[in-house]
Amino acid sequence: MAMIKGETGDWEIVLGLEVHAQVVSEAKLFSGAATAFGADPNTQVSLVDAAMPGMLPVINARCVEQAVRTGLGLNAKINLRSVFDRKNYFYADLPQGYQISQYKDPIVGEGEVEIDLPDGSIGRVGIERLHLEQDAGKSLHDQHPTQTYVDLNRSGVALMEIVSKPDMRSPDEAAAYLAKLRSIMRYLGTCDGNMDEGSMRCDVNVSVRRPGAQLGTRCEIKNVNSIRFVRQAIEVEARRQVEIIEGGGKIDQETRLFDPARGETRSLRSKEDAHDYRYFPDPDLLPLILTPEYVAKIRAGLPELPDARKARYVERFGLSPYDAGVLVAEKDTAEFFEAVANGRDAKQAANWVMGDLFAMLNRRGVGIAQSPIAATALGKLLDLIADGTISGRIAKDLFVAMEETGKDPAALVEERGLKQVTDTGAIEATIKAVIDANPGQVAAYKAKPTLFGWFVGQVMKSTGGKANPKVVNDLLRKALDA
Repeated sequence: MAMIKGETGDWEIVLGLEVHAQVVSEAKLFSGAATAFGADPNTQVSLVDAAMPGMLPVINARCVEQAVRTGLGLNAKINLRSVFDRKNYFYADLPQGYQISQYKDPIVGEGEVEIDLPDGSIGRVGIERLHLEQDAGKSLHDQHPTQTYVDLNRSGVALMEIVSKPDMRSPDEAAAYLAKLRSIMRYLGTCDGNMDEGSMRCDVNVSVRRPGAQLGTRCEIKNVNSIRFVRQAIEVEARRQVEIIEGGGKIDQETRLFDPARGETRSLRSKEDAHDYRYFPDPDLLPLILTPEYVAKIRAGLPELPDARKARYVERFGLSPYDAGVLVAEKDTAEFFEAVANGRDAKQAANWVMGDLFAMLNRRGVGIAQSPIAATALGKLLDLIADGTISGRIAKDLFVAMEETGKDPAALVEERGLKQVTDTGAIEATIKAVIDANPGQVAAYKAKPTLFGWFVGQVMKSTGGKANPKVVNDLLRKALDA
């Protein structure tokens, strides 16, 4: 729990998040228009999306299925009867003058998400609801000096609005919740979670109060588009509210925007209440009725989700909860790790994936899907260590060579003469040479056996790191203690 130190004492932050997640679907919620990102402006707009007179919405069954899948992934109640409502407001990029959304009867009810906190503990955030709604278009203010352009490609795209309960108390918890939500939806294949493309956006409700007091007045920070900015917006807004209250003022319920360049939030408009939108059931759409069999079929097809996979890694592979949590956070990472670990030492596989592989990917600025070293190749590298062909030290150099050349590790071992020396005769000769060349160190070792590591280092150096470390240790100890 994060406290803000004010001039008059401690203040507690209370947070609730509304996440708008674009449904993975090739067509929009109520029309057959395409949804691909990056198309030229106004090239993916049907007559329904443009609100031409007499055009009737027809619901996309794929979007309904994706919402139910997401609800099940959030351990939430699936409502067998839900209703689409008209949410009335007027804006240039909303051609109908209303948004088709859901209000009193959403498709998904209450649920709960487990979050992994930085200190290793597990938190829980309640889900209030998930409802389906159509997105608005996009107003572009930077295309002309005096005019605003409107692109309706997004108009009518299916969104899932996931509303949390006000259960979070710190920027860390909000960040962990967003990351977990994105992870679950990516596992389910219901939202790609690409915040930089606008397919997942977040409204953050922030209020402050004295610890244990009643909830304070909240402000909504609209359309925050990265987890880093969510953290910053919370810190800035909470501090602003504390300073106002301690200065004798009061917080107005309003919608604000976060400006990351200036590190501040600024007022956009007074916050509307539900009655301001004049919700009423959309007369063009019947209530959506689902059967228990339909929901059961979707449940039966769910993949293994992050929490279940994490528990399996801890139980089956003996990984720490932290390591397991890192590996399952992204589906691609988990699948890469499992391909490497299959039939091998899982802890060693985890160390290589989280260590050398992650460092290489960070250096290149790419995701695991673009890794120049495939999971099968990394697995072969571990096999070469396991069967004694190469030492762990040589493996580090070989990993770099694999990245640079894209070649198979076994081929590189042959090509570069990296095979580990296990010939005891050759190792004994090297040990003898090291001992003969360092009589002073040998005498010191007799008095202080901890110098043994120095001799190991000299022998490995003499063999170019190719000597089998276990054989070196055994033979060296025999020679020194003789």
